[in-house]
Amino acid sequence: MYSEKVMETFKNPKNVGEVENYNAIGTVGNASCGDIMQITLRIEDDVIKDAKFKTFGCAAAIASSSVATDMIIGKTVEEALNIKNKDVVQTLEGLPPQKIHCSVLAEEAIKEAIENYRKNNGGK
Repeated sequence: MYSEKVMETFKNPKNVGEVENYNAIGTVGNASCGDIMQITLRIEDDVIKDAKFKTFGCAAAIASSSVATDMIIGKTVEEALNIKNKDVVQTLEGLPPQKIHCSVLAEEAIKEAIENYRKNNGGK
């Protein structure tokens, strides 16, 4: 059902937890499956210096969170906003059709965290 990459990432996720002194947070959920994803970011000079996640969900949700946070560390805010769920799916070497929503949650959590950052920093 899951690719080897999904299972490896699920068993050994990166960036688990909460960024110390974060200045951006995004929390999203999917009511139909019960997955909840929270991403915290530390943004300095428009660059994401650190990203971590807390996810309640299936293997695909946890793997998507891990990969998504890994993908945005070191990127500018604009570069991070350009990461789409299909990029997460591709990095994970595929997800079953019924699990694509997990990659969508990752994209949405990144966007929500960046919106939170902009709201708290004068819309920059």
